Amino acid sequence: MASTTHPHAFHFNRAVDSYWEASADPLGIETPPLRAEESCEVAIIGAGFTGLSAALELALQGVDVRVLEAGHVGWGASGRNGGFACIGSHKLSYPKMINRYGLDATKRYYETMRQSVALVRENIGRFNIDAWATGEGEVTLAHLPSRVQELRDEQAYLRQTFGDMTEFLSKDDLKAQGLDGPGFFAGLKGNVGFGVHPLNYVRGLARAANGAGAKIHGRSQLIRWEETGDGHRLHTQEGLLKAGQVIVATNGYTPEDVSPRHAGRIMPALSSIAVTRPLTDAERRAQGWTSALMAYDSRKLLHYFRLLPNGRFLFGGRGGTNASDEGGDAYRPVLIKAFAELFPAWATVEITHYWRGFVCLSNDLVPYIGALDEKKTVWTAIAYHGNGVAMGSWSGRAVARLLTKKTAREELSPVLTRRLSRFPLPAFRPLYLKGAYVWYGWEDSR
Repeated sequence: MASTTHPHAFHFNRAVDSYWEASADPLGIETPPLRAEESCEVAIIGAGFTGLSAALELALQGVDVRVLEAGHVGWGASGRNGGFACIGSHKLSYPKMINRYGLDATKRYYETMRQSVALVRENIGRFNIDAWATGEGEVTLAHLPSRVQELRDEQAYLRQTFGDMTEFLSKDDLKAQGLDGPGFFAGLKGNVGFGVHPLNYVRGLARAANGAGAKIHGRSQLIRWEETGDGHRLHTQEGLLKAGQVIVATNGYTPEDVSPRHAGRIMPALSSIAVTRPLTDAERRAQGWTSALMAYDSRKLLHYFRLLPNGRFLFGGRGGTNASDEGGDAYRPVLIKAFAELFPAWATVEITHYWRGFVCLSNDLVPYIGALDEKKTVWTAIAYHGNGVAMGSWSGRAVARLLTKKTAREELSPVLTRRLSRFPLPAFRPLYLKGAYVWYGWEDSR
């Protein structure tokens, strides 16, 4: 879907004009295009959090692994997201998850999400990555008075079901903790998660994987994939890579025409981000927002935001269905209008960077980690529903361990391994998305 429905969203030859690209440390390693016929044990498609975590794990196990990336390291979602390393990665409610997979499986999944955040922290320290780690925890903000009780109910549910102790914040508490705004009526503060510079983090993973022996080929877009009796033949514009096994780690940028095993199973959705110039201390106090805590509101079409270490403010939101450059230009005023309404003291502050990218949804509304063929030679880890910093890191390592049998499938929560089902009538996925946006917009106003 991504390659055919959104043809203008794939400028592999140039970086997105993001604040992360403008401020990131140099990659520091060579990632030459594949320009000959090569072979390896495992080929990975995609040099983002998932692919590089898998490459790192395989290389540390002594596996001959190569990574093919159509653009440059972190070109896709891994280099253009909001930098929220936190619990999330699903859109299925916990009661429905328990009904479908069982209480034990859901508890194991919840613990996996906590572990995924810890893994990001571990990677940053272990590989000496300057990821701008900031803040401790995250806060959900009620965007309407009617949502205040929902936060209280959620607090009780998380405590009773998962033993997760969160803190309810009244309107006065928000103000006291530097989380104030006219459109925020209460908050629910969790203690897991922190903010990162995502491009610095993913480049750090690339250096670590490269140092362990993985070979990364940038500017090596996969254009044809042949499955043969003895493995896989991956064709790029200039080279051919033969591999016994393949891991597809392209998430919302998965080209279904080249990777038919993913056909009809995922839905890319747009997320947009704006970053301001550095705000002065006085400007932050005038707005009442001085906290470095990661935050998002209680909308279905949520807004997410956080103060960066250098005083800039990052503001993002879901929405829009036109991924072309023209569509991005048209959506910018929509995002800026929402920013000005939530943070009126900053309504005239200069926006220095604005960019967009895809998150990835599955029909099951949960991630998937596992094989895509009976012979178990094609693998994927995919569909983080807008929370891939932590879950992509964990899932990449997990799929690599499944491939090498270092981890048994039964050791992972069935929430993650049971299925990656197809959307009904997948050709109509863009219409599903437009319909969902209309419905969510109505719900968000109530």
